[in-house]
Amino acid sequence: MKEKTIKPAKENIKKISPADMFITGGLLAIVGGFLDAHTYILRGGVFANAQTGNVVLLAVNLAKGAFYQASYYLIPILAFALGVYVTEIIKTRFIKIGFLQWEHFIILIEILLLFIVGFLPLSVPHGIVNVTISLLCSIQVNSFRKIDGIPYASTMCTGNLRSCFESLFKYTHHKDRQALISFFKYIGIILFFILGACIGAILSKAIGHHSIWFCDIILISLFLIFTKR
Repeated sequence: MKEKTIKPAKENIKKISPADMFITGGLLAIVGGFLDAHTYILRGGVFANAQTGNVVLLAVNLAKGAFYQASYYLIPILAFALGVYVTEIIKTRFIKIGFLQWEHFIILIEILLLFIVGFLPLSVPHGIVNVTISLLCSIQVNSFRKIDGIPYASTMCTGNLRSCFESLFKYTHHKDRQALISFFKYIGIILFFILGACIGAILSKAIGHHSIWFCDIILISLFLIFTKR
């Protein structure tokens, strides 16, 4: 009798998209933290990323009757909303062109606009810069939503903090090891955001408006990672 050879079962290895890798989330979090610090220090005390602060400041000024000042905070909020719409257009129209995926186009748009913003001196009205950066942050956070299958935000920390300690609870009370892994991933993203904000504060004070080109260095590195995968 012929011996039957048993072929080893092939392992189902799920390929992770470059957009969903932890390194992608970390680098984008650095950019997010940097831009928040940059606009707050140099561009009129506005948070370009997290719109909750701008909404509160809008409401405070409306309550005081300072309508002109209130409109100043309305601008980045509207720009953020526009960014969501623009992202969906890019996802629909530019699914794939050659080796480029729609995520490549998102990164290229960020690189180009931040490069232009780096030339704008502080004498340029802050609203112009804040609108541009709010638009970019909206596009970024709406485009890159997951790392290794877990939801996250690269331009703000509130949701990440909530998910972080929710994961810790699941591990301590239900012994869910996957939840522990998620906990450390969220901690990593938050630390990258803090790192970006620290770098943003230091470089913004030392170099001024040109410091925003640091984000381009990060984004170019990310584009190269996307291209090689």
